[in-house]
Order: sequence, then structure tokens, then C-alpha cells
Amino acid sequence: MSKSTSMKAVVLENYSAPFRLTDVARPVPRAGQVLVRIMASGVNPLDLKIRAGAAEHARHALPAILGIDLAGVVDAVGPGVTTFRVGDEVYGMTGGVGGVQGSLAEYAAVDADLLALKPSHFSMREAASLPLVFITAWEGLVDRAHVSAGQTVLIQGGAGGVGSIAIQIARAFNATVFATGAASRAGVIEQLGATPIDHSNMQVDDYVAAFTTGRGFDVVYDTAGGASLDASFKAISRFGHVVSALGWGTHALAPLSFRAGTYSGVFTLLPLLTGEGKAHHGEILREATRLAEAGMIKPLVEPRDFGLKDIEAAHALIESRQAQGKVVVSIQH
Repeated sequence: MSKSTSMKAVVLENYSAPFRLTDVARPVPRAGQVLVRIMASGVNPLDLKIRAGAAEHARHALPAILGIDLAGVVDAVGPGVTTFRVGDEVYGMTGGVGGVQGSLAEYAAVDADLLALKPSHFSMREAASLPLVFITAWEGLVDRAHVSAGQTVLIQGGAGGVGSIAIQIARAFNATVFATGAASRAGVIEQLGATPIDHSNMQVDDYVAAFTTGRGFDVVYDTAGGASLDASFKAISRFGHVVSALGWGTHALAPLSFRAGTYSGVFTLLPLLTGEGKAHHGEILREATRLAEAGMIKPLVEPRDFGLKDIEAAHALIESRQAQGKVVVSIQH
């Protein structure tokens, strides 16, 4: 019996409009691609901005299938691919921006360079929660800041998606980690291995004095932008390094300069938008798998499960800011 040439997918036809669950043509893998039978799709806050037409840096021509992260099973291999075989369980940050089909569908034809074998003990939901946030955290801490053993690292927003993974990566490199967050999230931050800082009750000077005896942190990773980035410039040590994944706003650089500090920005979407650096994303995810299988990485996943038909509820949960981890949609077959 021949395979169907169609698949179920959630399609966005107009910005800020409801999604439509419908049948679309199943993609065929080209040279360098694999066809992935998608088992789970990670939902990121960026998806909500793309849906609203408010993400100029990540626009997606309509009609569009959103969804940046996926986990699934290789169903077919395109010409020239030798790194994966049919039946391999894989994960990656593979589309949903720049006109590339996203993961809110039953199948996707994916550039093989963007994928890695998923951690063997992770569920598909756990694996789908990881790619964007892990790649973002790794590029900042490892590629830009060169985090190393013995350093003091401050994560601004340690209970969020990127922040929670950044804590774990810094810990895996034997750094001493601190993280800001709401008092209600202090327990989560502690469980991840960092010292929590309630930034609503402590000014920058206060927590620098309390936790570094006034010296400042060797590395600060800002995940929130705005006032959080301004605070980061004041929190580093002399010759320290600030990284930000969200550099919106107008910022005074004098506090950074007075500390002879350096700054790096992280733009995780670049390979999807330009084609440059795809292979490095696959390399980073292989590191994620290695650390996860060594027990050093554990994603925070929202307990409530969603299917394709529940995508509106999934987006609403993220918008409410009530999710207790990464929201993941299970793709039904």
C-alpha cells in the first residue's frame, strides 16, 4: 500500500487570526534533507510574536506552518545524507521562520545538518522542548563567553526557558552559578543548581556585594533585555563578559566600559534565516545529547499536554505566563 501524499498541519493564514487544522501536501526530502515524522513540537514565546506579525527579525510569509522546535523519527532520507537512517529518533530547531515549514504538522523535510540524535532516555516531549533554548544558552555561554571552571556566572531570568538551561550548562562546566528570578521561582532555581536572587527586592549593587564581595560576576547572561541588560552591565567584574539573547532597548555602555568588560549578542535564528551556521546547530545539539545522557541536563516541561487541535490553548497558556515549563504539542498520527 502506498503512503499518503498528504498530512495534517496547523496553518496560519492571517496574522493574529485563528489557526486552521487542515490537510496539506506532505513534503519530500531534497538533497541533504531527511523527512521527519514529527512526534512533538516545542512552542516558544517567539511563535506568538510571529503569529501576531510582530517579529520583524523572524517574519514568516503567510500562509505558514509555525513551530521552531521538533522531535521525531526519520521516515525517509534524501540524496547525499549519510548521518541518519530511517528509524533514527532525532530533534532539532528546524523551521517556523523565514519561509521554512515549521513543526506543527505530521511531517517536515529538514536539513540534516540541523538535527542530532535525541537523548535516548528523553521522551519526545522533553526532546522537543530543548533545541532553541539549549542552542541559545550554549552559543552565549560557550561560544561567546567561553565559560570555564571556577568562574562566577549570573543568569538573568534563571527560571525561564533559556535561563534554566543556561544554569545547567554553566554547572556542567563547573562554574558557580547565581540566577535572578521571582521569589516564587526560587525553589526551581535552587533545584537547577544555582543560588537564587530575588531581583525585585535586591538592587544590583546589593547582590553584587552580597554574592561576590563587590567584585562582580565573571559572566552575566541576560535573557530578558531592557532593564535586565542594563543591570547586567553593572553586575560584571573587571574584564567580565555580558551576553544577551534579547538586546532590545537603548542602553548606556559606560558601566560596561568602566569595567573594561565585553558584550556579545546571540541571534539563534541566523542559520534558519541565512543558511549560515547550520552544521554548528547540529554540533551543539550533539553536545546537548551528551550532557543529557550524562545526567547534566534536564528540561523543564509544562505538565499539560496538547495536541494539534489544542494549539490555541497552548498559545493562550504561554500568553498567560502561567506555564510551569516549556509548552509542547504532541503530534498525533
